[in-house]
Amino acid sequence: MSDNYLLKLYHQCLKYPFGRTIFSRMFARKAPYFATIKPTITELKPNYCELRFKKRKAVQNHIGTVHAIALCNGLEMAMGALAEASIPKHLRWIPKGMTVQYTAKADSDIRIIAECSADSWQAGDSAICVRGLRADGQVVIEGTITIYISEKPSQKSS
Repeated sequence: MSDNYLLKLYHQCLKYPFGRTIFSRMFARKAPYFATIKPTITELKPNYCELRFKKRKAVQNHIGTVHAIALCNGLEMAMGALAEASIPKHLRWIPKGMTVQYTAKADSDIRIIAECSADSWQAGDSAICVRGLRADGQVVIEGTITIYISEKPSQKSS
């Protein structure tokens, strides 16, 4: 099993009833706006994260589709979980930018996927591919979240 703290927590939570829900709520507390979409992380492994959230009144716009910011919140949460579950211990990351295209109406529950290659984890800019799909499999949003990866500063002993 991995020695990654987030993957350990994920697998520990899966041992319990509603484990994915428990884990997802705990992770969503890292950035409180994640919780606004009430996401559930359905799969988490190195270089891959999938989550889902329901189309409900709180995430709809004036035309009854899932609004753009709810979709982007899902993309960012999936990317963040992927990054935390994948990055080597000696590195750290921070988001640098997001580019997305809205490709179809988001008129159903949403499935979000973030993925990257295993060689993405080195110092410098790294592009994480993200996309959101509606229930019929149609992509409704796709794009790239660029993260900046750097070495963690060395711990000075006093």
